[in-house]
Amino acid sequence: MKTPFLLGMLAVSALLPAKASLYMAGNVNGSGTSLNLAIPDANPFGVTSSILVSGANLSLASVSVTLNVSGGYNGDLYAYLSYNGTLVTLLNRVGTGSGDPIQNTFGFSTSGFNNVTLSDTGSGGSIHNVQNPVSGVSYTPDGGSLASFNGSNPNGTWTLFFADESTGYTSTLNGWSLDITAVPEPINVALGIFGLSVVGFGSLRRYLRTNQPV
Repeated sequence: MKTPFLLGMLAVSALLPAKASLYMAGNVNGSGTSLNLAIPDANPFGVTSSILVSGANLSLASVSVTLNVSGGYNGDLYAYLSYNGTLVTLLNRVGTGSGDPIQNTFGFSTSGFNNVTLSDTGSGGSIHNVQNPVSGVSYTPDGGSLASFNGSNPNGTWTLFFADESTGYTSTLNGWSLDITAVPEPINVALGIFGLSVVGFGSLRRYLRTNQPV
């Protein structure tokens, strides 16, 4: 009687969700090779930096971005992440549109995003309202949702764009990284479940035929 039970367990396990895996790429706090990429002051054309992802599972479940930026004024900066034709705004001149007239126009005059993560599940709230970002804390993106990338194949070139949109001091992009959670491609999972189910039920039928009472 053990064989039917084991086959039943195989069929049930095949229906469980595919296991997600975490993929990390890039550098943040100067680990590896620091970028030290100057963001031109008052220049809307800005700068870009790219990360090539390879070896990740084929269907993206979530992605977060960690930044290490120093110098300049946070309220001057605009940034977005782009991949495979999709663009998500990360920073949009934080602090503008609220507070006193100067802040309303120019945003926060604080400096730097040191090891700051942007994630749809950020516990610190929207980065747009954060005057002094805390190192190691996650915030939600400024006007965009990283879930826009969900379901895509994450293996490819991801691009980060930064621009300084007001005169003042120069900011520097020291480093950045991606944390990607991905699962096997849904169609492959479905085919695997179907195949295991066919094998399991076929074996069960053969077992029942050969073990019927005479």
